[in-house]
Amino acid sequence: MIRTILAVIVGFCVWSILWVGGNELFKILSPGWYGASEDAFMKAMANKEPLTADSTILLIHLVLSVIVSFISGYITALVAGENKRSPLALGVVLLIVGILIEAAYWSYIPVWYHLIFLILLIPVTVAGGRLRRVD
Repeated sequence: MIRTILAVIVGFCVWSILWVGGNELFKILSPGWYGASEDAFMKAMANKEPLTADSTILLIHLVLSVIVSFISGYITALVAGENKRSPLALGVVLLIVGILIEAAYWSYIPVWYHLIFLILLIPVTVAGGRLRRVD
């Protein structure tokens, strides 16, 4: 049980680091487009102003989320030494945190993005965990 809890904590940290790191990498690679869009989003949030989100960037976020969730599920299963409960638990934790974060961003981003982002968290995390074979 302790190993599963530790694995979920590690998986959550991996997910967070990869998500933030991925976004920062995209900002560095494309400061005029991706970076400017992210800055506009943060400004709109801070000033409680309306924003029209760039659909291409939202799709990039969804792809990044899938990759990060898959890797995190795998790492969680690796740390736990099992590939069923721990990736599922991580997926549930990610969903709970994701709901809280998406709720804060609800009026700034289209509903389709929120729903797809949240719906994919558990199955992709579990799929990543299943990739880890357990002897």
